[in-house]
Amino acid sequence: MIDKKNSVAEILIEALPYIQALDRKTVVIKFGGNAMVDEALKSSFAQDIVLLKQVGVNPVIVHGGGPQIGNLLKQIGKESRFIEGMRVTDNETMDVVEMVLGGLVNKQIVALINRHGGRAVGLTGKDGGMIRARKMKLNKTETEHDLGQVGEVDQIDPAVVKMLDDDDFIPVVAPIGVGADGASYNINADLVAGKLASVLGAEKLLLLTNTAGVLNPEGELLTGLDATETDTLIEQGIIHGGMLPKVDCALDAVKSGVKTSHIIDGRVRHSVLLELLTDSGVGTLIKS
Repeated sequence: MIDKKNSVAEILIEALPYIQALDRKTVVIKFGGNAMVDEALKSSFAQDIVLLKQVGVNPVIVHGGGPQIGNLLKQIGKESRFIEGMRVTDNETMDVVEMVLGGLVNKQIVALINRHGGRAVGLTGKDGGMIRARKMKLNKTETEHDLGQVGEVDQIDPAVVKMLDDDDFIPVVAPIGVGADGASYNINADLVAGKLASVLGAEKLLLLTNTAGVLNPEGELLTGLDATETDTLIEQGIIHGGMLPKVDCALDAVKSGVKTSHIIDGRVRHSVLLELLTDSGVGTLIKS
């Protein structure tokens, strides 16, 4: 029993300098993948967020919800169509996106955090004019590859997020923006998280994935990468496929003033705490 207590004490002591370094700092976390659908992982994520807030960190959550959107579209008999991995979003699909992201998924995350003792508030990018969006175009040929109401971040006004942080709430943001014409746009959650981290001057950006992180050709985890090393890995084709847009997002964030970006394994329970508050971590750290 004494050995077990000593082990717990050692873990707490290991976490102490990280807690001190993150005091009053903002950490933007993109929540997605398995962590959003596995009940045990969802619960551990909520516990991590509440603990971070309790020790003085300001977590800001940005979430996805692609599988949930696809499920609801299937239920109403509407086929999902993708171009270059992005969902074509007509008016009817956008209504479903807003219902799922801004309603169902967002409120489930808020309720889960609150159930574990936090004070979460759900938002979309339309609240307070937070996310101004523009229509995304592929290959500069809008008529040939029209994604509909799929957007990119034009600009972010973080006032509502800062207000919630100052009042000790935890913002939970659905990645929906509004265009200059008042239309709603579905935006990739990684992109929103990265841009929001930059605008907030966040200490860290965390992207939860369904992989261990960036791996070398031997399957070993790479971490502590600077921007030059990461660019080289991309040029060599070691970073490719689905990992490439996440790394691009992480790189853009650190090049825009975020101290470090982390691509972490969301399949690991308490992965957020393990990455932020331990020496070993559970993912790939990218720095400027």
